[in-house]
Amino acid sequence: MSGARVFHENIRDIYNRPGEMRERTRTVAAPERLGEGLAWVAEGENLDLDLRLESVHEGILATVEVNTTVHAECGRCLKEFATPFQVEFQELFAYTPTEADEYGVHGDHVDLEPPLRDAVVLALPFQPVCRPDCPGLDPESGELREAEAAAESGAVDPRWAALAGYLAEEKDVDRSADPEGN
Repeated sequence: MSGARVFHENIRDIYNRPGEMRERTRTVAAPERLGEGLAWVAEGENLDLDLRLESVHEGILATVEVNTTVHAECGRCLKEFATPFQVEFQELFAYTPTEADEYGVHGDHVDLEPPLRDAVVLALPFQPVCRPDCPGLDPESGELREAEAAAESGAVDPRWAALAGYLAEEKDVDRSADPEGN
């Protein structure tokens, strides 16, 4: 995204005027893919930005909320899906940046692209799932499991076999106390 002037915000009217603030809403297209791995924002995807630029003594404080769509591959079943995505960040653009300051004011504008890219990429899910109850793939066949089949699967991991036996005993005790199962 380097060199993408679309992310430059003009601050001429609030430069060195502490207490002044400007709010703006705008939509821009992602000039390149943001993110790698299982989740990403596709190139050309709309990024809806709600901006608040505040002049403070040290520089310009930018508060940004980004709404977009994330495309992902489920970490359990490997299906591709898209979902709404929101991230917020706040960054100070210093008038005279030092080594400690990451971003600075450039003439009469601030460049939102680096902090926006960092915020979006760092907030992407590491192991996205298409739905919370996704049963995933069958470990033996590699085929997609259905939720009902996964629940009815009689195969018990040997490490949990003792607990499964304990659960069965507990159910038998409950039934003997109440034969109707109520």
